[in-house]
Amino acid sequence: MKIITNPYELQKELKNKNIGFVPTMGALHEGHLSLIKKARAENEVVVVSIFVNPTQFLAGEDLDKYPKKFEADSKICELAGVDYIFAPNIDNMYNDNDEVLIKAPKIKGFILEGHFRPGHFDGVLQIVLKLFNIVKPTRAYFGKKDAQQLSLIKQMVKNLFLDIEIIEGETIREKSGLAMSSRNVYLSENEKEKALSISKALKLAAKLSLKEKNCEVIKKEMIKTLEIDEIQYIAFVDREFNFIDEIKENNSIILIAGFVGKTRLIDNIFI
Repeated sequence: MKIITNPYELQKELKNKNIGFVPTMGALHEGHLSLIKKARAENEVVVVSIFVNPTQFLAGEDLDKYPKKFEADSKICELAGVDYIFAPNIDNMYNDNDEVLIKAPKIKGFILEGHFRPGHFDGVLQIVLKLFNIVKPTRAYFGKKDAQQLSLIKQMVKNLFLDIEIIEGETIREKSGLAMSSRNVYLSENEKEKALSISKALKLAAKLSLKEKNCEVIKKEMIKTLEIDEIQYIAFVDREFNFIDEIKENNSIILIAGFVGKTRLIDNIFI
């Protein structure tokens, strides 16, 4: 396994290869590992990027304290059969004060996560496009936990005619049901108990949706189950992230975002 920090060096190494790519911000967990294993099974070469991208963090968010575990992450990658870790510094990725920018869609980039974190998806799409241009993957792997992000990346690939197959990975959960996230390290044991109500509310919604299709009715029952400190949204959308009033079979996503203590968590379930 090689660790490379220079984008041009990585491009030379990867030229004309069948590549599976897993972009991450590090602090790897079983969710990331499931994507890496999938990439390993389906590609000649596997590349994992580890880069905490500053342009997707808003003022006052956790950029400075975001978990960094490069030594542990490297070991995980090595054991999983990764061929290359791409670990650039900020100057490698952002070397111009007047950059050519990419903007998220005016509507779907500014609802839900985009509403509560304005500009977040501009930064996400900017860094993902840069990484795609450096790595030139055949396939790129993203988890369904960040469902809106996944949808927008797929839209970017389509709109910009990128020759990349986007592979979706299922949300990986702890035994308790809590969706795995690098930010879970911020939670105390008491807060983890509160956070469990998120997955419980989503499971309840999925069960109710077998008979009840009205989203408002389901939402009211979900709220009764949630024990988190602040609910930012409970939303019902189709796979293209259009808001829906009734559950559509095999074409609905239910999403939750909110705070447990000072930690913001998101989760969803695909119906």
